[in-house]
Amino acid sequence: MPDALYQRYQQAHRAHQAHRTDCPHCTDRARCPDGERLWAAFERLQDAYLKRQRTR
Repeated sequence: MPDALYQRYQQAHRAHQAHRTDCPHCTDRARCPDGERLWAAFERLQDAYLKRQRTR
């Protein structure tokens, strides 16, 4: 069973993907304010997860 940090990281990724699918303003290079917020949450959680993986 995946741990809580991994699950939150994956949930953030899915939330960003869902937003990007529906948002006409978000692209690979630009994001609307909501898209930027979702991307930042994903990046923060991904960085935390990968950092923890490297220290194991």
